[in-house]
Parts: sequence; structure tokens; C-alpha cells
Amino acid sequence: MSNNRWRTVDIVVAAVLGVAFGVVFWAWGLLYNGPADAIPMPARTLLYGVWLLPAVLGALVIRKPGAALFTETVAALVSVAFGTSWGWTLVLQGPLEGLGAELVFALFAYRVYRLPVAALAGAAAGLVAALYDVLYWYPGNSWASFGVPYLALTAASSLVIAGVGGWALTRALVNTGVLERFPAGRERAAV
Repeated sequence: MSNNRWRTVDIVVAAVLGVAFGVVFWAWGLLYNGPADAIPMPARTLLYGVWLLPAVLGALVIRKPGAALFTETVAALVSVAFGTSWGWTLVLQGPLEGLGAELVFALFAYRVYRLPVAALAGAAAGLVAALYDVLYWYPGNSWASFGVPYLALTAASSLVIAGVGGWALTRALVNTGVLERFPAGRERAAV
């Protein structure tokens, strides 16, 4: 169990990732909800995975229980601090999204960090995010014509962008050598 203890460097790196993505979220939100809905539906849904990247990336880098939840929560709180069109609703939604990814890593006992698990974590975070959206932001819409397709498209986007993208970003960071103090950095050849 001692390898599940968070070191100071784990906390700092997870916080830095969360803060960096919080700034990205703020900027992404300006485009996402830009003038006259610059990105219309369903294209927004296909780009949704960007919001979930820190959950998967945080877990893949830190590899400790709570990393996905912590990183996604910090990112959400930073974006709230900068000001978003979604306001304080992200204080709840961010941790829920992080929890979606966290549950997948927990399912694998925080021992498997390969591409399929990262993709599944991204999809799970996407399902949680989409379910929140449908219940909170789109409660009057039909489940058959809106809810189910919205969940499916968001999960698919999150699988690709947050899951596969988070895994690819982790591999890129590993190849630079910046993660040598982390288990991910010691797996340069792993796929």
C-alpha cells in the first residue's frame, strides 16, 4: 500500500496539470460558447473530450488513487475562478467527471495504465459528463432523440480525445524524460 501514498511531487505535478488545464478550459470555453455558438451541435459533442483530458492524464502520470479526481477537480475550479459561462455548476461537474475516470482505474486496482484502460476511463468520464448535462442543462429533451445520442457521442469523443489523447500525451511526456520520477516515466518502451 505504500506505493499508493502520494508524495509531495505527486501533489505538485497533479496540481500543475490541473491549473494548466483550468486555463485551457477557460480559453476553450470562449471558443466552445463563442459568438453565435461558433461550434454548433453536434460538433460540440464531438469535441467534448477536451474537457476530460486532465482526469485521464492525471491518472496516467500520477498513478495513485484519487489522481483523476484531483486533477479534474483542480482544472474545473481554476476555470470557475477565471469565469465561465457555466459558472459554479462546474464545482460539482468537475469532480463527477474525474470520478468517472477514477472508477475505471480503480476497477483495474490502479495497476493497469495501458491504452485500452485509458480509453475506457475517457469514455466513462464522458458518460458521467453527458449524463450530468442531459439532466441539468437539457432536462426537457427527449431521451430517445437527444439524450441517448448525446451520451453516445460524448462517450465516443471522450474515448478518443481524453482516453487515447491522454495516453498519447503521456507517452509524449515520457519521451521527453520529464516523467522519470514517476512510474509512467520508467515505461518508455511500454505500449
